[in-house]
Amino acid sequence: MRSWTGWIAPKSRAEYAAYMERTGLADYRSTSGNLGALIVFRDLPDGRCEVRTVSFWRSYAHIESFAGEDIELAVFYPEDDRFLLDRELIVAHFEVA
Repeated sequence: MRSWTGWIAPKSRAEYAAYMERTGLADYRSTSGNLGALIVFRDLPDGRCEVRTVSFWRSYAHIESFAGEDIELAVFYPEDDRFLLDRELIVAHFEVA
């Protein structure tokens, strides 16, 4: 499982979700070896909204075909700066039982 976290303004949630469906989630889902992808949100006490993308993969090799040779680096899209207040530059990978 591949997980990335970023932060947006709560008022941008619906627009950002639609943007991610067209970009990141669509790219995840269209990559060979992807078993599914989703985005989750939670409002934080500091006034930001935490965004997490989670994607499931058959193997690290399949992740590499999406993310490039260094699978630890996050993948960003041209309009991300319009939404993101802050972002993780690396992703976390987990083994799913």
